[in-house]
Amino acid sequence: MAGAIKRILNDGVARREFFAWAMYDFANSSYTTVVITALFNGYFVATIAGGAPWATLAWTSALAISYALIMLTAPALGAYADMHGIKKPLLLISTVGCILGTAALALTGPQTLVLAMVLIVISNFFYGTGENIAAAFLPELAKSDSLGKASGWSWAVGYIGGLIALGVCIGYVTLAQAMGQSEAQFVPVTMLITAAIFALAATPVFLFLKERSVPQPGVGGSLFRDSFSRTAKTIREAGKYRDLAWLLLCIVFYQAGIQTVIALAAVYAQNALGFSIAQTLKMLLVVNITAALGAFVFGFVQDRLGHRLTLALTLCLWLLTVLVSWLAQGPGLFWVAANLAGFGLGAAQSAGRALVGYLSPDERRAEFFGLWGLAVKFASILGPMTYGLVSFATDGNHRLAMLFTGIFFVIGLILLTRIDVERGRRAANVR
Repeated sequence: MAGAIKRILNDGVARREFFAWAMYDFANSSYTTVVITALFNGYFVATIAGGAPWATLAWTSALAISYALIMLTAPALGAYADMHGIKKPLLLISTVGCILGTAALALTGPQTLVLAMVLIVISNFFYGTGENIAAAFLPELAKSDSLGKASGWSWAVGYIGGLIALGVCIGYVTLAQAMGQSEAQFVPVTMLITAAIFALAATPVFLFLKERSVPQPGVGGSLFRDSFSRTAKTIREAGKYRDLAWLLLCIVFYQAGIQTVIALAAVYAQNALGFSIAQTLKMLLVVNITAALGAFVFGFVQDRLGHRLTLALTLCLWLLTVLVSWLAQGPGLFWVAANLAGFGLGAAQSAGRALVGYLSPDERRAEFFGLWGLAVKFASILGPMTYGLVSFATDGNHRLAMLFTGIFFVIGLILLTRIDVERGRRAANVR
């Protein structure tokens, strides 16, 4: 395995650098798995918001606000990092912000709706910002013809991180329930556990990953003037990078469906199918295994079959997942849908990130990954908010809301047909 990793890395990149970078996926997956997907979302809806008719909409609204803030700042921060050669310091700031925000969620409980929403906005903003900056290191580490493998292997490590974090939390929850504790007592403690795992697993990236970007000549020190003007220039030049532009639009739609599942899978299981919190956690534990497998396997598939075909296959898999979820009347069939989602989740996330790196100009990687982050975060508003609004408008019909999610994957497949990968690569290499 060590030899295989060395072969995909650029000259001068040590294996420990790649492992350290992959460990960041391990670290931040603890946050998304426990806080956004598995545990805190259901706790927010049922306990903090008291299961009110508007509870799901309140949860999706908090997420939407955080993603809107990321949308406003991600491209400019990416441009600023490129121009001043400071990706690593910005990654440190965002990491510390997410860890502290996650730990502070331990202060929430019944009657703390406003505090919980504010802390979700803060922690998720820093999580998303760090995710964008970390992704910008990918083309520096891996060869252009191995971006799929590098991204897939890293995503697989990430899902292992989510699996371990969730497993530790399940162990604590099981012990706490055996002692007669309520959700309001044991869920806050899991936030502290998650923050600690994030901090520990993220440490290698700051010890071993090198900052290879250098300050570019002739740049000023104003974030707002220099960074936003450069981002505006990127948008004006969209015709030059039209395949990347089509990809980003495609990402908006298919990620809207994926982000809906990430944010609301536990809510759907508990409200539409009657899962207990223990059943939900066990299901999501298994899903992290299939997600890691999907990311790893499709890392090989992507470099062999091509980026676009691989992504098309994963979107078809997601359409099947939505259909099976809608048809499910009980736990059995939904377990099938959940594991399909896990396999497709790892594949789609890995394929999209690698393709953005493949189509990005070398000297503007962080900026273009900022645009990738903008697309994903807009999708994270569009998808969950649509689900929340459909659920609210239909008096809590989660099944119809889930079925509606399939439209996003259909649109994504249509937009994918507009992308010419090799034309986009040639445009990225033009100086």
